[in-house]
Amino acid sequence: MLERPVISSHTSRNGSPLRSAFSSTASLFKPDSAGLGDDVHPIIHEGRVAVITGAASGIGRAAALELAKLKLKIAIADVDEARLLQVGKDVAAIVGDANVLVVPTDVSKLDQVVHLKEKVFELWGEVRIKTIHSNSPIMILIFVQVAVLMNNAGIGLTGTSWDGINNWKTIFDVNLFGILNVQQTFVPPMLHQENQGMIINTGSKQGITNPPGNAAYNASKAAVKSLTESLAHELREKPNSNVTAHLFIPGWTYTNLTGALHAEKPAGAWLAEETVLYMLDKVRAGDFYVLVPDNETRRELDQLRIMWAAGDIAEGRPALSRWHKDYKALFEEYVRDGMAGVGAGSERSF
Repeated sequence: MLERPVISSHTSRNGSPLRSAFSSTASLFKPDSAGLGDDVHPIIHEGRVAVITGAASGIGRAAALELAKLKLKIAIADVDEARLLQVGKDVAAIVGDANVLVVPTDVSKLDQVVHLKEKVFELWGEVRIKTIHSNSPIMILIFVQVAVLMNNAGIGLTGTSWDGINNWKTIFDVNLFGILNVQQTFVPPMLHQENQGMIINTGSKQGITNPPGNAAYNASKAAVKSLTESLAHELREKPNSNVTAHLFIPGWTYTNLTGALHAEKPAGAWLAEETVLYMLDKVRAGDFYVLVPDNETRRELDQLRIMWAAGDIAEGRPALSRWHKDYKALFEEYVRDGMAGVGAGSERSF
């Protein structure tokens, strides 16, 4: 048994991945003072349409309420019809019944996603008449200017690498193919919009650093990361595209998905509203990777963890070396050194 991993001479100190200095300003966002301001954003402003999946609770509900406060028209979808109807009432209390559309939807079912789009177009579509040739019949076109498409539906079932195959299929049907169904239904018409739009896909830090414990969930969120990166590139390379993509990576957020483990919000977690306000602030600034901190984990610590995970490949360490007993001390030293550089002091958890 190795007492200490052998580090080759060409690697960085103590096997830590090479890293640049982090700016201490990255953690200055205060959730208690979060806000979008009064300036008009070209995408997020009054009268435009937001479509939000997974909106019956947690982050999706918070996003619907925050965007309603900015007077957008809100279409919400979720498989939990009873809770979704209540969210619809909450949103209507802010922005009015005429500006809310509630469509119970299982995003893993393509036909239901198509139905969601049709309902959005039916309620808020703009009818335009176009004549192709002087002797040809006119063509009636229906446009909907979707400003925000938020792919937030997700589930957290458990599956190990060799067990729980049914859970694996269910998780991927919702967490990955649910997003794909929505993208392939809504993005084509969004590409022809005159006004700008954005697509926000909810990922997870577990899809980046891959902590042990739930291989199925981690793999689904890793796939969401890859899919959203590809979407961003394809949109960026498309001539005259007015649509951008963003990967939303929440921190520890107190929601229905996590609330079953805690009767009250843990001190380390952010509320869903705080997480959404941070996300909206960053997508307005044009950030693709929206890496959200919380009360326990600063952005700099997240950055160190991500860099270490990448270093497993670059430096030839064992898979998930952060949790390998022979590398535990090295990782902890790496984090202490990195956080000392930004004046963070000690961290409760590595």
